[in-house]
Amino acid sequence: MPGCKRVSAIVHTYPDHEALSRAAAELFVGLANEAISERGRFSIALSGGHTPQRAYELLAGPQFNNLLDWGRVHLFWADERCVPPNDSRSNALMVREKLLDHLPVHPGHVYPIACADGADKAARNYESLLRSFFPPPFPKGATPRFDLIFLGLGTDGHTASLFPGTPAVTEKERWVTEIYSEKEGIYRVTLTATILNQASVVAFIVSGASKAGVLRDVLSRRPGSEHLPARLITPECFGGRLYWLVDKDSASLLETD
Repeated sequence: MPGCKRVSAIVHTYPDHEALSRAAAELFVGLANEAISERGRFSIALSGGHTPQRAYELLAGPQFNNLLDWGRVHLFWADERCVPPNDSRSNALMVREKLLDHLPVHPGHVYPIACADGADKAARNYESLLRSFFPPPFPKGATPRFDLIFLGLGTDGHTASLFPGTPAVTEKERWVTEIYSEKEGIYRVTLTATILNQASVVAFIVSGASKAGVLRDVLSRRPGSEHLPARLITPECFGGRLYWLVDKDSASLLETD
């Protein structure tokens, strides 16, 4: 961001995917209890994909599920594929099976992205929902503020459904937009960098050797990596914090002191 004095990324490296997932679950619980204590509610946008699934399972399990008041948790999604609700590619379905079906979350506090009437309408409806949930006035220059957003990282540098070269990457006004995935042959709906950067905390969860190269490029901000959408996520430029929770395999190409 022009004029932003970006601080160094906070990177935590774990020996394996299990330890990484446990750290993500601990971060969730800690921030949730802090937000509930201060403001009476906790808002989070969840990511899909394989990497966070174990963290969701841990949160729903006996070691974590009694550590916070789930009735005060409000769950949103960072992105969604426009597929039927029971489609195995649905992020909402995955979160429901791994997390929500096992917890006393208030049904009215779960906000999936609904694509039944098309991606454009889904995006606009979701933005309206967010504007209702985070009503103005905001501090000067600010927009809504999630307490936590979990994001993943694709091998092409995408995060949420912000894919390289798509209009969603450069969207500056809308909080939610739609994109067409040529690879999948479906539409997706995604939060934009505009709202992702307003989170109090953004935590990337990255696992596996296949992510080592792109993780290095994003974190080093090396020349030639400017096109990687994950580089746009800079909540520290807006008073937030950015964490990278990574396992040893994905961190194998990072420079160490």
